[in-house]
Amino acid sequence: MGIYDFTVLNTKKEPVSLAEYKGKVLLVVNTATGCGFTPQYEGLEALYKKYEGQGFVVLDFPCNQFAGQAPGTEEEIVNFCQLKYDVTFPQFAKIKVNGNEADPLYKWLKKQKGGLLGSAIKWNFTKFLIDREGNVIERYAPTTKPEDIEKDILKLL
Repeated sequence: MGIYDFTVLNTKKEPVSLAEYKGKVLLVVNTATGCGFTPQYEGLEALYKKYEGQGFVVLDFPCNQFAGQAPGTEEEIVNFCQLKYDVTFPQFAKIKVNGNEADPLYKWLKKQKGGLLGSAIKWNFTKFLIDREGNVIERYAPTTKPEDIEKDILKLL
């Protein structure tokens, strides 16, 4: 099982195969609109705009599991991100990243790269960098700013 075997839901709750992103460098992020790290949307969008033409994509998975910091519907989240941070990278339906109800994609990601709390996701804006072959190369803490990941992205492009 690899990342391209997963199907996720877009913001309209329609299935999307991650095979659509085969051959691209991916940064998978669990996000929240009401978090102290929310301004990282700006850095994520800057990286996406800068390297999209070279095959880089940010995949945004809102998560409301951490202090209820991603309230609202998918439509409200998308509108907030577009209005406040001019987000253009792919956004998906809200998911759970920890516990029995964790999305299968996140169960797989955590198995590939553990973190400070073992496999559990510590907080919103945990990031997973995936190479063009679908391998999880690195996992970054929520405190890691998007611009601090740029050098690692460049190595994969």
